[in-house]
Amino acid sequence: MKALGIDYGEVRIGIAFSDDLGMFAHPLETVQAREANPIARIAEITAERSIEIIVIGMPRSLDGSFGKAAQKVSDFVDKITSAMPTIKVVTQDERFTTTLAQQKLHDVGHTTKSSRHLIDQAAAVEILQSYLDEKKDEPS
Repeated sequence: MKALGIDYGEVRIGIAFSDDLGMFAHPLETVQAREANPIARIAEITAERSIEIIVIGMPRSLDGSFGKAAQKVSDFVDKITSAMPTIKVVTQDERFTTTLAQQKLHDVGHTTKSSRHLIDQAAAVEILQSYLDEKKDEPS
């Protein structure tokens, strides 16, 4: 299963993709949401890479509830679904993904400042990898 992972933000959208076997997530790019048409770019990537499923991080509060940010992501999911009706779109709990991504970048020597251009992609990797790991553990 070829999958695309998305860490949605109003300024930047991090994008990751899976390998052909759907086992590992890899960073791809960061789309500047306000400077371009992010939906068109995501559709382009989806076609180029023969993506079968898009996994979008859904923000939740620590108690699992949805807040204002979740509504913005939900609206984005609706736009993606409308633009690419043949592609399956799912959401994945994204609690702690940015923190985990920042920690991993820090572990390999990046400071918060030096990793700004990578953090959204790294968070998309965490979102997609958690989805892939869950799917791997499901019975066939």
